[in-house]
Amino acid sequence: MSASTSGPARRSGIRRAALESVSGLPRQFWWLWTSTLINRLGAFVATFLALYLTVERGYSASYAGLVAALHGLGGVISSVGAGVMTDRLGRRPTMLIAQLSTAASVALLGFMTDPVAIALVAGLVGMASNASRPAVQAMMADLVAPEDRVRAFALNYWAINLGFAISSTAAGLIAEHGYLALFLGESTLVLACALVVFWKLPESRPVVSTPGGPDGTATGPAPAPVSMLTVLRDGRFMTVVGLNLLLALLFQQAYVSMPVTMGQDGFSSADFGLAIGVNGVLVVLLQLPVTRFIEHRSPALLLIGSALLAGYGFGLTALAGSVAMYAVAVTVWTLGEIINSPTQMSLVVRLSPLHGRGRYQGMYSLSWSVAALAAPLLGGVVIDRYGADALWAGCAAVGTLAAVGYGLLLRGLPEQESGAGAVAAGTPKTAETAAASPCP
Repeated sequence: MSASTSGPARRSGIRRAALESVSGLPRQFWWLWTSTLINRLGAFVATFLALYLTVERGYSASYAGLVAALHGLGGVISSVGAGVMTDRLGRRPTMLIAQLSTAASVALLGFMTDPVAIALVAGLVGMASNASRPAVQAMMADLVAPEDRVRAFALNYWAINLGFAISSTAAGLIAEHGYLALFLGESTLVLACALVVFWKLPESRPVVSTPGGPDGTATGPAPAPVSMLTVLRDGRFMTVVGLNLLLALLFQQAYVSMPVTMGQDGFSSADFGLAIGVNGVLVVLLQLPVTRFIEHRSPALLLIGSALLAGYGFGLTALAGSVAMYAVAVTVWTLGEIINSPTQMSLVVRLSPLHGRGRYQGMYSLSWSVAALAAPLLGGVVIDRYGADALWAGCAAVGTLAAVGYGLLLRGLPEQESGAGAVAAGTPKTAETAAASPCP
C-alpha cells in the first residue's frame, strides 16, 4: 500500500474502531453517561479544598487534613446507606436525593467561615457526593447487556477522567476570580446533572416477581431477600471487596505519598503535576482502545495482570531519580488502572444478585471510601518511620498479594455471564428474567 493511501485507510480504521466502541449501547446508558460527565466537569471543590483552606482561609495544613478526613469519612458512612436506598427506593430517586443534597451542601460550604462549621459541612459534602455511586453503577448494570458491560464501564470511567481533566484545569482559572465561584459552579453543574436524571432517565430497578399471577397461577419463585448481612456472608464477593481495597490503597498513594516523595527528592509542585498528568492523558487516550482489546478476555487473567502492573508500577517509584522516571512509573500503574477498572466493575455485577445490586455496589464503593480515608494515614506513617523506599517496596508486595488473591479466587469462574441477569429498562420482564440472578 502506498503512503498516499495508507493515511486514509488508517483514519478509516480509527473511525471504525471508535464507532464499534460506542455502538450497540442503549440510549438510556448515554444519558447516564452524560450525567456522569457533567458531574465530573463540576468536580471543583474536592480537588482544591486543601488549597482553599490553607491559602484563602489561612488555616493550618493539619486542619486541612482533618477536613479532608471528615470528607472521606462522610463517603464511608454514605456508601452502605446509599446501597440500601438504591435497592429500596430505586436508582433514580437515590441519584436525585444525592445530587440535590450535594448541590445544596457544596453551595453552603462556600459560605461557611467558622472552622467547626466548615468541618461539619465538608463531612456532609462527602456523604452526599458519594451517595450516588451505588445507584449509578446499579443502573448501568440494569441497562446494559452482560456482554457489553466491560465496555460500558470503561466508557463511564473514561467520562470520569475526561471530566476531571477539564475541571482541574478550569478550576485553577475560576479560582483566580475567587474561590466562592468554585463552590457555586460545582453546585450549578450538579443541579444540571440532576435535571438530566429527572428528565431523561426512567427507573431501572428490576421488578420483583410474585409467587402467583393475576389468575392465581404460579409465575416463578420469588427472589430471596437481600440484606447487608447477605452481602457480608457472601465470601467470594467480600474477598473481591478486600482485594479491591488493597488496590485502592495503592492508587491513592499517587495523590498522597507520591507528591511527598517527590518533594523530599527536591522536585517542585510543577514537576509533580507533569508526572501525575501522564495518568490523565493515558486514561483519556488508551481507555477505549485497551478496553476493545480486553473486553472478551479472561477476567481472572486481566485482574491478575492489572494487580501486578499496579503494584510494580508504584514499586518503580523507589527507583525514580528524574521526572521522566516518575512518569515511567505512572505509565506502568496507569495501565493497571485502565485494565482493572472496567474488569473489576463487571465482576462486581456478575457476583451481585439482581435484586441486591444496590447493596452490593454500596459495599464495593465502601472499599474505595475506606482507602481514601486510610491511605494518607498509612502512607505518612510508613514514610516517617521507615522511609519512602520501604513504602514503594511495600506497594509491590501488596500488588503481588492481590494478584495471588485474584488467581485463587477466580479459578473456575465462567468466562461469560448468562444473559438472564440483564434486565434493560423498557424490556418486558418475564417471571424468569425478574427472578434471575447474575451470579455465576
